[in-house]
Amino acid sequence: MPEPLVPATATTPSRTPAAPGGAARHRPLDVRAVRLNPAGPLGAMQERNAAATIDHCIASLGPALDYFRRVLGESDAPYPGFVADTDVYKTIEAVAWEIARTGTTSRDAWLDETIGLIARVQEPSGYVVTWVQADPAKERFADLEGAHEMYALGHLIQAAVALDRAAGRDDLLTVARAFADLVDREFGPGGKEGVCGHPEVETALVELYRHTGERRYLDLAARMIDLRGRGLLKAGHLGASYFQDHEPVREARAVAGHAVRQLYLNAGATDVYLETGDRTLLEAMHAQWDSAHRRKMYLTGAFGSRHRDEAFGADYELPSDRAYAETCATIADVHWNWRMLLAGDRSAADYAETIERELHNAVAAAVDAAGTRFFYANPLQLRPDRLSEEQAPRERRPWYWCACCPPNLARLIAQLGAYVATDTGDELALHLHADAEIDVPPHLGGGTLRVATAYPADGEIRLSRNGSGDLPLAVRVPSWSPRVLLDGAEAAPDADGYLRLRLTAESTLAFDLAPRWTRAHHRADALRGCVAIERGPVVYCVEQVDLPGDVPLDDLVVDAGAPIEASGDAGAPRLAVRAAVRPSSSDLYRSPRDGDEPPPSERLTVTAIPFADWGGRGGSAMRVWLPAG
Repeated sequence: MPEPLVPATATTPSRTPAAPGGAARHRPLDVRAVRLNPAGPLGAMQERNAAATIDHCIASLGPALDYFRRVLGESDAPYPGFVADTDVYKTIEAVAWEIARTGTTSRDAWLDETIGLIARVQEPSGYVVTWVQADPAKERFADLEGAHEMYALGHLIQAAVALDRAAGRDDLLTVARAFADLVDREFGPGGKEGVCGHPEVETALVELYRHTGERRYLDLAARMIDLRGRGLLKAGHLGASYFQDHEPVREARAVAGHAVRQLYLNAGATDVYLETGDRTLLEAMHAQWDSAHRRKMYLTGAFGSRHRDEAFGADYELPSDRAYAETCATIADVHWNWRMLLAGDRSAADYAETIERELHNAVAAAVDAAGTRFFYANPLQLRPDRLSEEQAPRERRPWYWCACCPPNLARLIAQLGAYVATDTGDELALHLHADAEIDVPPHLGGGTLRVATAYPADGEIRLSRNGSGDLPLAVRVPSWSPRVLLDGAEAAPDADGYLRLRLTAESTLAFDLAPRWTRAHHRADALRGCVAIERGPVVYCVEQVDLPGDVPLDDLVVDAGAPIEASGDAGAPRLAVRAAVRPSSSDLYRSPRDGDEPPPSERLTVTAIPFADWGGRGGSAMRVWLPAG
């Protein structure tokens, strides 16, 4: 994302990093300006990330770092996994944002050793990609489709910029700039025409431009956006759309191909718009956003319906049990939605609500309660007889051969507070509802805004502030809440989905979190005849472990006309729904002449739990979408 500003201090650079360009209506806040309370779910995620996930990632990077040493002849380690360099860079970025958030120095020795190793591996030209360097037969930039060289550069840049902003140390930035300068010489204006098979460097280059003020990095990012879709990559058996190389970015009106690549590409294209004001890019992003979120997004905020190429499917192609739904795709979409929100030309509420859906469901489900086991794929149904797969296991795993998701989660969660609020110049906009303290910008009166809430367990948001004058505040009202109360009286948001008030001392908002049934579009064939359960932004599921032993989950039929009742833990309410058991039959197909199906043989009350919590009691069958009677 266009990262939050960090003001110059004794421990940060003397230059203040630039905010997103003139096309942005919203400005990010300093990452230190929003402090999440660990008692709330987002704050708890950050605390767990700091206490367990980041160090778990560091401990798991031994093979990747040994491969760096292999390049130097100091190790004979085998290749540890696909694009392992980027696992190192993403972990460094997570450490950097944790430094920015808390000022911790506990990992400085690891940073010193790791950055020193990366610098030693870097060639005089600036090149550093161990997958290529470790094999004398491999040629630099000869396999743009598969070598992921510029993808690695992208994550290196993001880690380096974050570390310079957070700690004022530019040793990794020196490495990153040397590599970026090499790519600029090779592929910049007047150079070779080429793009990376895996987009990501585009958004990183824009961030490097913001951080350094060097226009050539923005120009290089824009050039890569312009070259995409000209058929420069060898399509291979997966086709050009796999790389988003089938159609120019400005002409594309639908998302296609590998989901992570598409969403990272769109984050970069939106970043270029934010700096240049190129409306043709923004128009394409609007159309592609609608394609992704109104026709191809899973209810949990996940993306990618096809395992073969980890790709988007056709419109409404959303199979629950075969959903690929890679964790990294949701993370990439958080980045993209944040940039679209900053643009501010359409309602920011749509983008903020999407981020909220993703954080409380697909992202939350991807890591266990201890912070050390992860899902790579996040299906919405697990059949009882489905075999465990490397990237779609029944239970979370501590690491993967392609371990892109765990460190990606670590870097996202370390900066969660940055997504809570923005400054429009005229008001403070509150996008995510989380228990937090927010430093109010001086031109809005300064002081602190206190947001006290148990959301989403509870719909009450208590606002209080100290500072001079009234604080102009815009608070997002969720689209699913049929009404909102402001200090006990009915209130209505503006057309953009935000309720505006001038906060002097205290006010209380209340949203309606009544559980609700959700149905899918009639073209979503895999979901016909089924319903899902939602409460606020939280999606629910049913697990086999909560059913009587003689009741198979796949024989369950819920009563979608019956009320849903909350029960159990108030922090993460469980829901009780009425259901019946469909009699099992040995017939695969039946003729209408055989008469109606037998009535349900048993009626019972079924417990539904938040999707984020599934799989915590063993890899039993699970369903989000339930057949409705």
